[in-house]
Amino acid sequence: MIFVDTPGIHRPLHRLGQVMVDTATAALPDVDVVLWLVDASTLPTDEDQQVAAVLDKLSSHVPLVLGLNKCDRLAQEREPGIIGAYLTLIPRALPQLCSATRGDHLDALLSRLIATLPLGPQLYPEDEITDQQERFIAAELVREQALLNLRDEVPHAVAVLVNEFKDRSEQMTYISAVIYVERETHKGILLGKDGQMLKRIGQGARREIEEMLERQVYLDLWVKVRPKWRTNEEELRRLGYSTPKAKPSKGGKHKP
Repeated sequence: MIFVDTPGIHRPLHRLGQVMVDTATAALPDVDVVLWLVDASTLPTDEDQQVAAVLDKLSSHVPLVLGLNKCDRLAQEREPGIIGAYLTLIPRALPQLCSATRGDHLDALLSRLIATLPLGPQLYPEDEITDQQERFIAAELVREQALLNLRDEVPHAVAVLVNEFKDRSEQMTYISAVIYVERETHKGILLGKDGQMLKRIGQGARREIEEMLERQVYLDLWVKVRPKWRTNEEELRRLGYSTPKAKPSKGGKHKP
């Protein structure tokens, strides 16, 4: 199976938001099945209705699986009402409760996806789990740690650019990366008192990157301000964000 992980569909407030929405919608026409993940602990939001409107335009020949995540936060007596509320938006969706954190029903969700996929050629080697470069994944792991540690203190106006990714020995890789924010106040929050927040972000990211690379990593992090980078087309391209021009390769199950 090949998973195409897209950004969320939402009402864009800036150019970056529009690029993310365009990336998500551009991926839809060429897939064999759509998995729509929602928060089962709450009723559908306005953004859920927006996503449903986009998905409702897909061909009826494309199966749609509704992954109702966070079922561990949903009382059993509320399940029919929540499921019914989402199915009202798209009646043809195939619902499946699940919990990403606790692992509930993940096997059932995977089995449902497999059952809906057509047979196709194996497009990648069996041991290849992603087509993304290690450099890109390292940047995403740094950004993830920034968002996890800061929560709502700094909004998603955080971008990470890896400037250097070099093996200095068989045992150690050197990575230099810059975390970009839009405001000086955000820079101060990212650095923290005496640089402690940046150190915490770096330590968390380094552990994740070392697990991915299976060797030691020296991670050198910097924080810089780029005012309004989310609205600047040139900055977005420099940071690796661009509206997709080509469709992704079509995947599916492959015969053993």
